[in-house]
Amino acid sequence: MQLEIITPETLIYKGEATAVQLPGLDGSFQVLNNHAPIISGLSAGTIKVDLVEALKITPKTNPNITAENHGKIIHVAIKGGVVEMQNNKIIVLAE
Repeated sequence: MQLEIITPETLIYKGEATAVQLPGLDGSFQVLNNHAPIISGLSAGTIKVDLVEALKITPKTNPNITAENHGKIIHVAIKGGVVEMQNNKIIVLAE
């Protein structure tokens, strides 16, 4: 599924993911491929993304992104926001 994580200032990440774990207002939840459409508020926390292809961390990589498992899993720190999932596309509007 396609994932975009954006803030008012910049595009933090855009790419293909197999699973996305998000810090919801009522607790953490995970979105997988073919998930039903959803819109939800997000609290401050970390978005965990299982990637299709590993991300190579470089000096140009957004400082809010950290990686593990040789770049196959990334964590993105956010201060809150909103997520929309529809037709296998996830858009996170983050603070």
